[in-house]
Amino acid sequence: MPFARLATATTPTAHIGLGLAAVGRPGYLNLGREADLPAERSVEALRERTHELLDAAYAQGVRYIDTARSYGRAEEFLGSWLDAHPEADDLVVGSKWGYAYTANWRTRADVHEVKEHSLAMYETQRAETRDLLGDHLDLYQIHSLTPDSPALTDTTLHAHLARLAEEGVSVGFSTSGPEQARAIRAALEVRVAGEPLFRSVQATYNLLEPSAGPALVEAHDAGLTVIVKEAVANGRLAGERAPEPLRRIAEELGAGCDAVALAAVLGRPWAFVVLSGAATAEQLFTNLHAVTVELGEEHTEALAELIEEPETYWQRRAELPWS
Repeated sequence: MPFARLATATTPTAHIGLGLAAVGRPGYLNLGREADLPAERSVEALRERTHELLDAAYAQGVRYIDTARSYGRAEEFLGSWLDAHPEADDLVVGSKWGYAYTANWRTRADVHEVKEHSLAMYETQRAETRDLLGDHLDLYQIHSLTPDSPALTDTTLHAHLARLAEEGVSVGFSTSGPEQARAIRAALEVRVAGEPLFRSVQATYNLLEPSAGPALVEAHDAGLTVIVKEAVANGRLAGERAPEPLRRIAEELGAGCDAVALAAVLGRPWAFVVLSGAATAEQLFTNLHAVTVELGEEHTEALAELIEEPETYWQRRAELPWS
C-alpha cells in the first residue's frame, strides 16, 4: 500500500496533501481566484505556478499530491515536476479518472467537464495518465462516485480495476453531492473474488458539510484510507468570507480561518490525509499552520453551529461561478 509511506513519514505536515484542481486549468469554482492566479492564465504561467506550489509543498513536508484527468493539464505539470525531482521519491501521488476536461483552456465555458464512468473511459484515461505520470502513480480513483453510478455494478470494470491493483496501483474512489454517505456505503460492498475492491475513499467533509462523517468512520474501520477534500469549502471558510464564529475563534487562537477549518478535520481520528487546495504559496503556508492549531471542546461546540443541511450546501456549491 502506498499510504504506508505516509504512515511512516515524520514531517508534521505529511498528512496534509496538496490538490491541484485550482492550478491545473484556468477556470475553477474556488472563491477569490481573480486575486490568486496570474493575470495571464497561459499554460506556461499555470505550469510555473504549479511547480512553485510543488516546490513549496515538498520543502514544507507535504507528502501527498492529488490530481485528476479533468484538472486541465495538472497531470502534465505534476509529471514534469516529478521527472525533474527524483529526490521526491517519498511522495504519494493520487489521480482520478471518470471526468473529461472539456473547457479547452477557457475560464468560461458552457461545460467544463463531462462525467462518464464506463470501462471505455477508464481504459482511455488510464492510458493518458500513464503517459503523463508513468511509474509515479500510486493511487487511481473513480472521480465523484454517486449512488447511481454504473461503476458500482459494472463487474467487467471491477475486474480491470482489480488488475490495476495487482500491478501495484491502489484503487479508490471519490464522492460528491448530498448522498456521499450512500455512495460510500455502496462502494464498501464492491468485491472482486471475494475481496474488497477499494482501498481508499476521498470525500468532501468540512465545518459546513460533515454529513459523510459516519460513513467515513465505517470506511476507516473497514480498512480504507480516508482522504478529505474541500475542507475549506472552496474558499467559504477562509479569510473575510468565513462566517463570524470561525473568524472569532481564529482570532482567539492567532491562526487563519483556513488553518482552523483544516485543523477541525485533521482532528478526526479517521482522516488520514486532508487536502489543501491552495493556489498560492502564501495560501499553502497558512493552510499548513493547521498542524499547530489546538481546538478545545468549546471551540468544537461553537463551530458546530456552522453546519448546513447537505442539500443546501451542495446547491450553494453548484452556484459558485467558474472563474
